[in-house]
Amino acid sequence: MSPTIAPAEAWLPLPPAEWDAAAARHLLRRAGWTARPAETERAVKEGLAATLDRLFPAQPAPLVLPDAVAKLRAEAPALARGLQGATDDQERRRLRREARERTQAALQDLSLAWLQYAAQPDQAAFAKWVLFLSDVYVVGIEKVKNTVLIADHYDLLARHALGPAPELTKAVSRSPAMVVYLDLNQNRPDAPNENFARELFELFVLGEGHYTEADIKQAARAFTGYRQLLGTYRFAPRQHDGGVKTVFGETGRFGGDDVIDLAYGQPAAATFLPHELVKFYLSDQPLPPEWLVPLGDEWRRRGFHLRELARLFFGSRLFYAPENRGDFIKSPVQFYLGLMQDLDLDVTPLARTALVPLRQMGQVLFDPPNVRGWVGGRNWINSSTLAARRQLVEALFRPLREEVLNADEQRALAAARSAGPKRFTVERTRFAALAPLDPGAATDGLLGEFLALAPTAPFREQVRRYLASAADDATHRGERLRRAAVILLQSPEYQLC
Repeated sequence: MSPTIAPAEAWLPLPPAEWDAAAARHLLRRAGWTARPAETERAVKEGLAATLDRLFPAQPAPLVLPDAVAKLRAEAPALARGLQGATDDQERRRLRREARERTQAALQDLSLAWLQYAAQPDQAAFAKWVLFLSDVYVVGIEKVKNTVLIADHYDLLARHALGPAPELTKAVSRSPAMVVYLDLNQNRPDAPNENFARELFELFVLGEGHYTEADIKQAARAFTGYRQLLGTYRFAPRQHDGGVKTVFGETGRFGGDDVIDLAYGQPAAATFLPHELVKFYLSDQPLPPEWLVPLGDEWRRRGFHLRELARLFFGSRLFYAPENRGDFIKSPVQFYLGLMQDLDLDVTPLARTALVPLRQMGQVLFDPPNVRGWVGGRNWINSSTLAARRQLVEALFRPLREEVLNADEQRALAAARSAGPKRFTVERTRFAALAPLDPGAATDGLLGEFLALAPTAPFREQVRRYLASAADDATHRGERLRRAAVILLQSPEYQLC
């Protein structure tokens, strides 16, 4: 990325005169999933500062965990005791299979609950912020193999998401999911396991090249004794190396928290998370280091407070620069949840219509590919994942085939509807307000509602001609509008935000 704004000015607040509907739409699409007209109007009216306070509140609404996760948590000790007391291989295999099935069922419910939570406009930006943090402090169900631990890890991220980053990092070091994922259970004084210490420096706080192998080896000793037992963090004093250690040139009888404080004392700590922010929210092209230094210096001055970092980043001149608008490829999660909001739809409580499309598009919630998380950018798009995006759009414009659902799915659907009216697919009247308009005005209405940037003149003319070819009656105009919307939502332009 080659910014047009000088480093000293990049992170200054956006001038109030530049806060308009286009800037509001950019913020809502990047900080959240999309920009609905009512949300854009509200943001313009409230102003940028008030909008950021609302998107990143001091006390965000928490995700309510589904009953299946709570039940699994309550029954986990009994399941563990059953495995320990099993007297033959066949019984052990049966109990392991039962545990796998129950954790997978709970993971499915957790994934659906998170999508339903994140789809709410008032929670979208915070949900995405926690998703960003989960892409830094990575754990995955494939290795952890415990939905309760995964749910607790994401809850930990949410509780610390807008507080001081060092406190978040210390809490993560005690996350039972992280203890399993980065092998802290195997970190012993006589044989230190370096996995957590290495990722702490490289992927959580500093970035590659800002530590030595000796720092890693010494830091690993400081995290000995970190354990998890039956889903709970435990510190085992007898397994802790209390000896003298030297990390980043400092010497002392350091424990894990001391090492984290030392890491945040390094110059690179101020620019590492801003660098990750740029990758996740702004551009898949890295920002030159000199542009990150002023933001990092100010963030350090504000005590590494994450809510302050969000305000600085999303309120800056650089964030709203023309070169950073309308050119960022949506992740599968953003594409899906953006569609839900753009089409006024509710997330279905069904894996086949919500989770399967995400997997086909290349992103499985709570299961990143490796410790580095999701790469993103152009990696989201290939012939297979692009076809899956198109198929999802087509499916949302067709009635839900309830006759093919199994009994559990029908019960889930009925339970969702009992809480109030739900729209799971696009209604025939969705574009009724555009039907009476002339083709040019209807085209502008569609394009303005769904695209991040104004399209090229040939693109607009192609859509206008398509609408103009409809027969001159309300039914045909309505059907032509629906089909034009499908084509538009499948277009390369809609893949960008």
